[in-house]
Amino acid sequence: MIVKTLTLVGGLFGAAIVSQFPEFSQQYTQRLGGQVDALAVVITDFDASAQKADMTREAALASMGGSVFLENRRRDMRITFARYDRLSEDLNMLRDATPLERLTMPQRISDFELARTTWDNFVPAMPLSVAGGLSALIGYFAGWGGVFAVLWLLTWPFKRRKSKDGLTF
Repeated sequence: MIVKTLTLVGGLFGAAIVSQFPEFSQQYTQRLGGQVDALAVVITDFDASAQKADMTREAALASMGGSVFLENRRRDMRITFARYDRLSEDLNMLRDATPLERLTMPQRISDFELARTTWDNFVPAMPLSVAGGLSALIGYFAGWGGVFAVLWLLTWPFKRRKSKDGLTF
C-alpha cells in the first residue's frame, strides 16, 4: 500500500513539473526573440560603421587592435556575432516547432542566463493544451517510474527468494 501511494505521489509530482515545460518554452522563446533583436541592433550598427569605412566585418574586426581596449572590444564583438548566430538558430527552430515538437527540443533552451531569467519570472500555469496534457502524462509516468525504481532498488536486498523446490530463504 505504501509503495502504491509513494509511486502515485511521484507520478503526480512528475506530472505537475513536466506539464509546465510547454509554457516555460513559450516564455523562453519570447525572451529569446528579444535577445536576438537586441543583438541584431548591435551587429547592424557595427556592420554600418564598417561599411562607412569601406570595410567588411572581418576587416573592421582585424583593424581593432593596438590597445587593450580595442583588443577586448574585438573579442567582445566576435562573442556577440557567435551568440547572435547560436541564438538565432535556436529561435528559428523553436518558432518553427509546434508545442508538441518543442517537447523534444530542450537542448534549444541553451542560453543559461536567459533560461535563468525566464525561470525567475515564470509563473506556473494549468496545462490546458494538448502539449501540456501530454507533458503531464510523460511527467506522471516518469515520476511514477522513478519512485518505483528507487523503492524497488531499496527493497530488493530484503525480498524473499523462492528456490526451485518452492522453499523460501
